[in-house]
Amino acid sequence: MGKGGERREEDKKEEGIVMANDFFWSYTDEPHASSRRQILFQYPQIKELFGPDPFAFLKISVVVLLQLWTTTILHDASWLSILTIAYFFGSFLNHNLFLAIHELSHNLAFSTPIYNRWLGIFANLPIGVPMSVTFQKYHLEHHRFQGVDGIDMDVPSYIEAHYVTNVVSKSIWVIFQLFFYALRPLFLKPKPPGYWEFINLFVQLALDATIVYFCGWRSYSYLILSTFVGGGMHPMAGHFISEHYVFKPEQETYSYYGPLNLLTWSVGYHNEHHDFPRIPGSKLHKVKEIAPEYYECLESYKSWSHVIYMYIMDQTVGPFSRMKRKLPQKK
Repeated sequence: MGKGGERREEDKKEEGIVMANDFFWSYTDEPHASSRRQILFQYPQIKELFGPDPFAFLKISVVVLLQLWTTTILHDASWLSILTIAYFFGSFLNHNLFLAIHELSHNLAFSTPIYNRWLGIFANLPIGVPMSVTFQKYHLEHHRFQGVDGIDMDVPSYIEAHYVTNVVSKSIWVIFQLFFYALRPLFLKPKPPGYWEFINLFVQLALDATIVYFCGWRSYSYLILSTFVGGGMHPMAGHFISEHYVFKPEQETYSYYGPLNLLTWSVGYHNEHHDFPRIPGSKLHKVKEIAPEYYECLESYKSWSHVIYMYIMDQTVGPFSRMKRKLPQKK
């Protein structure tokens, strides 16, 4: 964590502070809209960074093809080999593709939205389960209604928060956090599937059936394991916690400035991303370079693994460590 993070952890323990029994409630609008206006007023040249990443299609294609090729050569591998390769190799590829889908949800590969949607379905293939189209629906709400009660499904449910309260339960939650992340909106705020969800489903099922038919269940299991372990107790999965879990009560979005940004479409530049969701990950570092005074004063991280460790071991932190707000009433 940034300067002072370890000292605050020690202070909290000495003061006997315990885990909260409710979320942090804010009575102001989410901070990024106003931040965006201020930064653009002072640095209008940032608008030049808006627009698609011309190399997105190539980067996604390389990862998809590499992962599918890996799948074909593991058809007769031992289960131990499959699990080992999934954790130390396939997990990085599949998590990269998950964050590629995040990038595509903002239409940052092509200017035409439908091309981004098709590329998202293609990027989805090695993940093993259809999610790209549905993810976009909920993720855009996360940006527009950050922390809003009942709308932002990135925030844990009350059930999670009430049961995930100690080192053991938090460890289990981290291991299975991808399931909570994926299933939470389907239970709390289900949206009727549309035309594109069915396309996503049928294309994915066709690919899965092809892998099982020609390569066997072990190859398909490799893809599922790569997705599962890559979203759990894994360095790259630290971004799920680092982005918005409140370790400093007056701050609700945190950036990560470490080497894993190279593999994650620079999602670590998360304050920058929420301020400017129309800028592709490959250019987000330029936002901090142009307007350093807006970001260097904020707490940030250098290790996602350390974020996971802090989340599990800090007795004052848990699923309630998120900022929430009410949707303003229409007049």
